[in-house]
Amino acid sequence: MAENGGNVSSVLSVQGQLESDLQEAGEEELEKERLVLRYLAKVSCRAEELRAPDFVSGLEWLNTERPLSIHKDLRGKVVILDFFTYCCINCMHVLPDLHALEQEFSDIDGLVIIGVHSAKFPNERVSDNIKSAVLRYNISHPVVNDADTALWQSLEVSCWPTLVILGPHGNLLFSLIGEGHRDLLFLFTSLTLKFYRQRNEITENQIPRQLYKDSLPPSPLLFPGKVAVDPAGDKLVIADTGHHRILVVKKDGQVLYTVGGPDSGNQDGSFSESSFNSPQGVAVKGNVIYVADTENHLIRKIDLDELRVSTVAGTGRQGTDKQGGAVGEQQPISSPWDVSFSTADGCEQCVLWIAMAGTHQIWALFLEDGKLPKGSPFPKGTCVRFAGSGNEENRNNSYPHKAGFAQPSGLSVCLEEPWNCLFVADSESSSIRTVSLKDGAVKHLVGGERDPMNLFAFGDEDGTGINAKLQHPLGVAWDQKRNVLYVADSYNHKIKVLDPKSKSCSTLAGTGVSSNTEGPSFTRATFNEPGGLSCDGHSLYVADTNNHQIKVLDLETKTVSDFPVLIKGKFEVDSALPNKLILPKLPKSAPNIHLTLRSVAPNTTLQYRLTLKLPPDSKLTEGAPSFWFLTATGCDWLLVGQRIQGEIGSLCEPIQINVRIPQESVLGQVVLCIGAFLYYCSEDGSACMMKAVSFTQPLHIAPQDTNCAHPVPLSYNF
Repeated sequence: MAENGGNVSSVLSVQGQLESDLQEAGEEELEKERLVLRYLAKVSCRAEELRAPDFVSGLEWLNTERPLSIHKDLRGKVVILDFFTYCCINCMHVLPDLHALEQEFSDIDGLVIIGVHSAKFPNERVSDNIKSAVLRYNISHPVVNDADTALWQSLEVSCWPTLVILGPHGNLLFSLIGEGHRDLLFLFTSLTLKFYRQRNEITENQIPRQLYKDSLPPSPLLFPGKVAVDPAGDKLVIADTGHHRILVVKKDGQVLYTVGGPDSGNQDGSFSESSFNSPQGVAVKGNVIYVADTENHLIRKIDLDELRVSTVAGTGRQGTDKQGGAVGEQQPISSPWDVSFSTADGCEQCVLWIAMAGTHQIWALFLEDGKLPKGSPFPKGTCVRFAGSGNEENRNNSYPHKAGFAQPSGLSVCLEEPWNCLFVADSESSSIRTVSLKDGAVKHLVGGERDPMNLFAFGDEDGTGINAKLQHPLGVAWDQKRNVLYVADSYNHKIKVLDPKSKSCSTLAGTGVSSNTEGPSFTRATFNEPGGLSCDGHSLYVADTNNHQIKVLDLETKTVSDFPVLIKGKFEVDSALPNKLILPKLPKSAPNIHLTLRSVAPNTTLQYRLTLKLPPDSKLTEGAPSFWFLTATGCDWLLVGQRIQGEIGSLCEPIQINVRIPQESVLGQVVLCIGAFLYYCSEDGSACMMKAVSFTQPLHIAPQDTNCAHPVPLSYNF
């Protein structure tokens, strides 16, 4: 027992007998209730002995107005402490159970859930990264960043996830380790509330909340997880994960189709009816797209000819089956994270490979009749395990079913000899692995550790084989033109390049600092937990997840740019300027030019002449709405009745922008911003980019002006 009170072990020592008795009780609900209430009466007598330690001071909190104390703010509440780390798939599987519990019991009923983030990786100790995870997973209960795992250590927690249930005096009552305890969680929680309510020890006050998601600005993309280039080269498919939708986008950025979103759901049908839940991997072949619908535990099919979505694998509930073999919707699966097409037994692209993160395996979905390497034949629609025992480990083996993965999250197929394999980003072992498409043998490429049980061998080191270190890689993409593999080294905020022949791995782009910078060179560009990659030979497309962007790495010129996403309506987009622009977030690399202070009088007109020049051998993207706009943060009255945006169709002549100072103006200083977004392509159409510039104009509104007569030139060369 810890010196400052109880710990998980002291609770489990008495809880074990209760769980045995509950198993014997079977379906007898009254008997189970009697057993739990008897246990609560017994363990409550030890409240002082099992008193939980409090949170240490100085921790950062999310979704609450102020830091919370177990023994002050939460006294009189039944508290569930969810010890989690945001990369952990098992922790993600617990969140729907906690959400359902919150729907049934509120803080007024006496229940409060606290997420205690206890990081595995160094990158997960950063509060900004935890904020992104809270938004991605739609967590609405309070979360504390226990970066030094102080409470974890005091309570002697040993694994993720662990749930600890406290009584209204901060006394330990129950602990549930791992996922899959939904029934026990509801049983223990509901009866704990009943037990202490009967003793008049539950308070009905509300815990002050301040949801972090309410501060998120609007964005065309929200935590995009994966991206795929159509082999035909004319479109991209983006998993807009945070908006629960799939975007089909032209190379100039115009959205052709929006499928699903913005709310999560599980619905087949037309594009307007269908819904997804945090989709990740996407694979495109012609007018058919397959989607790893991760939190619905489904594989979905999008048919662009019929404009319909259907389910091709999964039941819609998290599965525990680690063998498979059933057909389509009869086969339960668990958190598919990525998908990729390939051949099997001579059948061209008849298999969809699945990175099944939830069971730590690689599965196959047969799109036509076929068979696995050295395996038995399977009929069309069969979904079955290919490699991985289901144990979470970093184990290589010539026999695919004896190998072990640790949350595989990225896939890429290479059919060329001598590789002919699946490349796998095995995130929790921080390694890149291969699975042979000849015999299923699983081998190591880079990262990780020789000990298959050591999942803590991570870092950021260029090198060869096991001497190269990664940190939770989520994506891989094969470059057939250069015979190299690109790796999204997600928690190192880098893109790395790997030569599978020599096993050498080195940094291609990114500084290792989480930020959002484009630029003239790969080494100066920055990313924030990039999660998905796709390569067309000329460009590498990056789902820069926490920056809510798709970035484009030009592999010839070594430059990085933001891929524009131009959303007008729900479905097809024409070339007209949207009635109301959704402004992309200005990249940090966008120049902001400060103008000198101008004195202006009410009822006078400011004139600006905007001149922009593109790089040599570039042209505005046809149909893409380049535009200028005006903003006046905190002084919206300045723009009432003004034309605040306009399309830029040509750069041959300066663009005239007029701003009339209202007659009824507030005298004093205000700030006007004139901005422009340009969408342009190289003359040969091989790369398209979005660039932005802004001009900040401080104004002093006074009864008389002195310098408004002449137009003000604004110019910038991209």
